[in-house]
Amino acid sequence: MNADRQAAGGRQRIHAALAGSDTKRPYVRRLFGRIARRYDVTNDIMSLGLHRRWKRQLLRLADIRPGHVVLDLASGTGDLALRVGHGSKVLAADLTMEMLKVGRSKAKSGRSKARSVQVEWAQCDALALPLPDRSVDRVLIGYGLRNFADLDAGLREIQRCLKPGGRLVALDFGRASPPLLHRMYLKYLDISTVAIGWLVHRDAESYVYIPESLRQFPAQMGVADTMLRLGFERCGYLDLWFGVMAINFGDTPA
Repeated sequence: MNADRQAAGGRQRIHAALAGSDTKRPYVRRLFGRIARRYDVTNDIMSLGLHRRWKRQLLRLADIRPGHVVLDLASGTGDLALRVGHGSKVLAADLTMEMLKVGRSKAKSGRSKARSVQVEWAQCDALALPLPDRSVDRVLIGYGLRNFADLDAGLREIQRCLKPGGRLVALDFGRASPPLLHRMYLKYLDISTVAIGWLVHRDAESYVYIPESLRQFPAQMGVADTMLRLGFERCGYLDLWFGVMAINFGDTPA
């Protein structure tokens, strides 16, 4: 009962937070600060460990080469940054300092799959990156696009930082097909996120954010259309699990 009441109040706060960029940004920062310590464990539980496979697919689509400058944006605990491997300069950037602290600790302790990769860590807003124009070869995002305070502005900022011929690759929740499957999956998320948030964090609201933010997210087709409208080229997406998850990709003009 406590979990249900907490989730109901959480949905009201989430709806208010998602109403505008000025309210979404601080809400996201506080939310992920609260769950940072057990974020990786919860990802394993919710995806049955499959997020690791999906991130490997993302990295294959990114086609990272020696000498590339790679930005892991909305990096969380740096899962993608720590998988890039030798020969690249990697920056992990996130809005939430607590997430970055967990990532640094993970890198130092050897708990990650990092192959001696050297990662720089930076707290910053995805809409105002502390990077020069045309300075990055690849931008990787794992479950971060939904959290941008303004999707268009975030994609424009990524575009500004990417070199000509650079590539953005982003993994996130998608829209399943057929529509009935999507509705069923949202209903499953409504129930499971309350249970997992309460059991793992004693905070039912913490993961209710997923289905509520997904309802406002344009998903893989909408993201691809937005990228094309903003000037990205060779845009597309890879559906995973009937589209329940998806990887979007696109290049800046060469």
